[in-house]
Amino acid sequence: MERNYTKIFLDHFAEHRQMVFVMGPRQSGKTTVAQDIVAQQSQATYLSWDNTDDRDLILQGTNAIVDRVSLKALQNDKPIVCFDEIHKYAHWRDFLKGFYDSYPDQARILVTGSARLDVYSRGGDSLMGRYFPFSFHPLSVAELVHKQFSRKVDILPLPKKIDDEAFQALWQFGGYPDPYLKQSETFCRRWQKMRSQQLFQEDIRDLTRIQDLGRLELLAEYMKQTASEQVTYSNLAKHIRITDKTVREWLSVLKSLYFCFEIKPYSKNVSRSLLKEPKFYLWDWSLCQDEGARAENFVALALLKAINYWNDIGIGDYALHYLRDKERREVDFVIIKNNKPWILIEVKHKNNKSISPHLYYFQNQLNVEYALQVVIEMDYVNKNCFVGPEPLIVPAKTFLSQLV
Repeated sequence: MERNYTKIFLDHFAEHRQMVFVMGPRQSGKTTVAQDIVAQQSQATYLSWDNTDDRDLILQGTNAIVDRVSLKALQNDKPIVCFDEIHKYAHWRDFLKGFYDSYPDQARILVTGSARLDVYSRGGDSLMGRYFPFSFHPLSVAELVHKQFSRKVDILPLPKKIDDEAFQALWQFGGYPDPYLKQSETFCRRWQKMRSQQLFQEDIRDLTRIQDLGRLELLAEYMKQTASEQVTYSNLAKHIRITDKTVREWLSVLKSLYFCFEIKPYSKNVSRSLLKEPKFYLWDWSLCQDEGARAENFVALALLKAINYWNDIGIGDYALHYLRDKERREVDFVIIKNNKPWILIEVKHKNNKSISPHLYYFQNQLNVEYALQVVIEMDYVNKNCFVGPEPLIVPAKTFLSQLV
């Protein structure tokens, strides 16, 4: 299936010379998008570090790549070169810097990776100013209903109805294209097992020096069971029987390889706020067995996708946090826009027709523009969720269609 990212990256190349660094989880569709771009462009080349022939070509250096893409020949358009999984090459930053600096504005370069390219640098020279990062996410409600959107899309488009079967498939099987399209429980279980094996037997082995993979897998399993809950590192260390320092290091690895992501409490102007305890969510919400945790994780990833997109294309400065004070008043999410709280979101799996009093409390305390209680099991309503300041109960099918 064609992803909206294809147009986003091509729009970037039409306007800018900087490389595009695409960072996102395995099996989310990055390679497919890179190959789609190559298929659509008359002058485009796809090279994967995981392919032996392509790896040999990359190791031969810049001149070999120049010859492959005919960079010294007169061409109608600037050629696009896609480097997939090149972060596994120890000297990838030096290689890209040399290629980019030797042929400025003569080629467009797309780099994809299943690890955060800004983390696993393994030394080498800086690429500062030579690339723009783009976060690549699994499928979302908004991407399924807005088939093609420009990079200059309205930040909160009007809602659009998603087919009930498509929404249920997304909820049950997750946003990764293969299990979503197959819609088979047996396939989904096999796919999840395969992805876990790739993470622990390939990615962590190739990119880290962690020896105790058994305990690391135990930590990952524990994170599945506690997704959306607050994490105390000392308690987690006792449970896994490792040190606090090791817990933090291993969680950093799991974040960098897109197993989970972290949301921290927002404390500015919040009376008696929590300051440290983060909450962790999974990049695959279908791993959450508890429906309440899955609902919160489902919305969390959609919010993160929107925020990453808005930041990546330069609309503004956005961040995602949660709210909780020492009186245990809590709101699941707060979107920060240019350093000010903008939208409060409380997530419910079922509609109890009663708005959380904590939405009212924090909206008044922080002077937030919108306060929404998002309900998973609620029918689509063809109305804009962002119509006024009063807290509002809204269907997830409507709210999520207004994101990215």
